[in-house]
Amino acid sequence: MQKISTRLWYFMAWIAGSAALALSGADLNTLTDAEKASGWKLLFDGKDATAWRSCGHTAFPKAGWAIEDGCLKNVAGQRGGDLVTKETFTDFDLKFEWRISPGGNSGVKYLVQEPKTGTAGVGFEYQVLDDDKNSDSTNGPNRQAGALYYLIAPNKAKHLKPVGEFNESEIIVHGNHVEHWLNGAKIVECDLGSPELKAAIAKSKFSKLTWYGQKRPTVILLQDHGSTAWFRNLKIKTP
Repeated sequence: MQKISTRLWYFMAWIAGSAALALSGADLNTLTDAEKASGWKLLFDGKDATAWRSCGHTAFPKAGWAIEDGCLKNVAGQRGGDLVTKETFTDFDLKFEWRISPGGNSGVKYLVQEPKTGTAGVGFEYQVLDDDKNSDSTNGPNRQAGALYYLIAPNKAKHLKPVGEFNESEIIVHGNHVEHWLNGAKIVECDLGSPELKAAIAKSKFSKLTWYGQKRPTVILLQDHGSTAWFRNLKIKTP
């Protein structure tokens, strides 16, 4: 009798777990009624990538990017180039989830200038990184996950989930004010044109780009850095 009860308990637990997973999957790449009412819109519904194109081009890349398990997946080694939205934004609140492969490096860029040739855009970058195994992490905290790449390191509120798990991130650009959020905590903030930011740019590899860090209508860019990376639940709100 005890064996039957134990088996029944495990069966019921498996059913409950499967239902929870199904519900979780159903909630991916969707908006709640409250989000819709407040002006959020999806940049990717988990199935259709028509809102995206290859950086510097008009069509979706033929290699390097795929739709897999409700994610926009950048496939390591195929070098499909950066992926950008067809639409541009000025003030925005962008939310997204990301997962990186072991040792991987990627990023989400904004205030972007697209190239005249090639498929790699330049702009402010929300660093996506395996802090433990990627060598860029050893170059300092301003090169680590969540940083405004090369310019501003995350603060002590940063909590990064282990590689293999999805992190929840947010980029806010309102007027000249910029914020990076990671897993519910604000980890970076700055003001465009401020003396502090100008000093950081002057010390960086972007110092000779006179336009760098200036407010501009921008695409949202998912970087192809040669590592496998996954992006999902991409949603944006504009004023």
